[in-house]
Amino acid sequence: MTESQGTYEQPYSSSAPSAAPVDPAWPPPPPYEPAAPAAGPAKKRTRGPMALLAAVAIVAAAVGGGTAYAFQELTGKGTAAVAGSSTTVVPSSKKGDVAAIAAAVSPSVVEIRATLAGGSSTGSGVIITSDGEIVTNNHVVSGATSIKVRTSDGRSYTAEVVGTDSSKDLALIKLNGASGLKPAALGDSSGVQVGDTVVAIGSPEGLTGTVTSGIVSALNRDVTVSTDENQGQGQGGDGQWPFQFGGREFNGDTGSSTTTYKAIQTDASLNPGNSGGALIDANGRVIGINSAMYAGAQASSSSDAGSIGLGFAIPIDTVKSDLPKLRAGSQS
Repeated sequence: MTESQGTYEQPYSSSAPSAAPVDPAWPPPPPYEPAAPAAGPAKKRTRGPMALLAAVAIVAAAVGGGTAYAFQELTGKGTAAVAGSSTTVVPSSKKGDVAAIAAAVSPSVVEIRATLAGGSSTGSGVIITSDGEIVTNNHVVSGATSIKVRTSDGRSYTAEVVGTDSSKDLALIKLNGASGLKPAALGDSSGVQVGDTVVAIGSPEGLTGTVTSGIVSALNRDVTVSTDENQGQGQGGDGQWPFQFGGREFNGDTGSSTTTYKAIQTDASLNPGNSGGALIDANGRVIGINSAMYAGAQASSSSDAGSIGLGFAIPIDTVKSDLPKLRAGSQS
């Protein structure tokens, strides 16, 4: 369906002395024990400050490299950005500054256009590796015969679906021939609180890089979606992607096969095309993937839909736990 006409919206630090941030570019530790030194006369052990500094450097490199290696094994081969609960993407002096957050994170959010058998779909996605892995909503790409992606700087790519999970309305796509992209820093949604400042970035109505802001207005909201194979956006671009919230159905009947996920509720404005885009905290970390918007009762069709200050996002912890399944090529 044409999301632009729809009514929905839509990977550490440790204690001293190794408190330096993890650099994924550091090499991983060797997969074998260092070879034993050849037999010979023992050399006098170096003592003094230089020996101490060398030892500290070796330990720091081993700890940092090991952490980066473990993270890359979890998230894929491309260089990826990760953020712990205390990591900031924007300077501490700019915490909560919408302009600073937008400047830092916008390069990591893309516009997605999917061609369907009977129409088209427009949505958003979040770059998670420098070689072009992108997380989006399943309903943005479900049933797509081709996918085109445009980055914030205007570059265009074709993309392929890697894996989907209709039960969580998540999908992973991969750009063809991409490199040097800026991955988003994925935060920790378990620490999100009602009242926290958030920023949403996406491509509502095809308007790439649109930024809105607000707060987290509620947590653990039940959003019910269809798990049918044709969970996409319908035929002819009619925007009929069904979901349920608060006992009401939106965009038609979800059918008999459904699943419910816990969503972050926000009053940051979401509109058709924001699906798959980023919900970001005050430090510039992605805490959710925007997925649905609550349409007003007066909206007689998907084209009449507009934000009334009730949007929903899939918590980023759900996304991170689902990544291995998506990377394995699941098509559920």
